[in-house]
Amino acid sequence: MKYNVIGYFLSEGFRNVLKNKKSTISCIGVMCVTMLMFGLFFAIGRNITHMMNNIEDAQAIQVNAKDNITQEQVEKMRTDILAIPGVADVKVVTPEEAYNQMKENLGAEAVEAVEPEIFPYAYMVTLTDLELSDSVREQISQVENYDSMDDTNTITMLAAIGRGVRTVTGIILVILILISVFIISNTIKLTVHARRKEISIMKYVGATNSFIRTPFMIEGIIMGIAASAISLGFVGAIYNWCTILVAQNETIQRINGFSMLQFQGLFPSLIIVFIILGAGLGIIGSAVSMKKYLDV
Repeated sequence: MKYNVIGYFLSEGFRNVLKNKKSTISCIGVMCVTMLMFGLFFAIGRNITHMMNNIEDAQAIQVNAKDNITQEQVEKMRTDILAIPGVADVKVVTPEEAYNQMKENLGAEAVEAVEPEIFPYAYMVTLTDLELSDSVREQISQVENYDSMDDTNTITMLAAIGRGVRTVTGIILVILILISVFIISNTIKLTVHARRKEISIMKYVGATNSFIRTPFMIEGIIMGIAASAISLGFVGAIYNWCTILVAQNETIQRINGFSMLQFQGLFPSLIIVFIILGAGLGIIGSAVSMKKYLDV
């Protein structure tokens, strides 16, 4: 008996989709538009986060050692810094390397009177997470032969920007979901309104609200999944087109830390989000639309 009821719900759901072609096309069209907007913004948000992570990974704290330390002390200091929680890597910059870097940046004439020995051994420290910057800095200052550290707000600023980007992205995605539910529920409401007599008859013969609601919810799920598949195809085509344009633009390619994720990398998470979003919107939209007719 249980299987017969499930079969009835499924068959009614599919029958309603095929029977009401105009409303079905209308609902799927609205879903596609809203999910396309959601999908593109989701992809943009993921790429912004990806680029922020690339920029963050490229940031380093410069730590200067005391003068006249031995090679053994240089290696020990590197090992001590690398052992601090939150430190991803430590690169040693020798006085000669610092001298050559300045020579390259300022020109040979600007450093004629300067000897490499005036530069201290330095360490370029990259972090696993910029949020740990303050804690790492404090512990580095306790390391033996530590002298000074670059006092820059770049890392703190980037950490704040990263938090802001993630927060704004999350808020906009939530707003898009709420707008989608509102639009889709009102679109489905037209379908339900056209079949209000059918609902009234079923209630008259004793059908429960859940029995009446279930086929409509399955209908919403079917339309949501169909819209997900269509929207995913459009998002993929638009995204790949944008990726090609970016790859061909030499100016954009010169921007440090700028690189777009490949669609293959986005596809697994995007398809899961679309299926959940499409089915969820279909269920919520159907449930909200039918409330008026089931409460009477």
